[in-house]
Amino acid sequence: MLEIIDIGVEKAVAYRLEGKITEEEMVSVLSIFKEKIDKGEKLILYQEVVSIGGAEFDAMIEKFKFFMDFGMSHFTRIAVVTHKKWIHKLVDLEGKLFKTIEMKGFPIEQKDKAIEFLKNA
Repeated sequence: MLEIIDIGVEKAVAYRLEGKITEEEMVSVLSIFKEKIDKGEKLILYQEVVSIGGAEFDAMIEKFKFFMDFGMSHFTRIAVVTHKKWIHKLVDLEGKLFKTIEMKGFPIEQKDKAIEFLKNA
């Protein structure tokens, strides 16, 4: 499940991941991204990962099409909040690969710090 949430940061797109992501959920969040891009806005993301149960094949196709059309240049700052330490390591690695995007992983207890990180974007 991919659920849009409100973290009180107007510029940010915030969502919670739990379990399997459907095509409909992926299309929903990608349409928000496209809307912001069309307005000339940069993408600031808050991802709260409760659990990962994969994604429907069609959801991944939609994500792939989005990145083929728009690339990564619209993303400026990403905060990933989770209790899973391996995801923090993955976020650190992605941050090194995508040098134009500020990416940071936060433990679930530090949600407030993640939100502050995004507010300062």
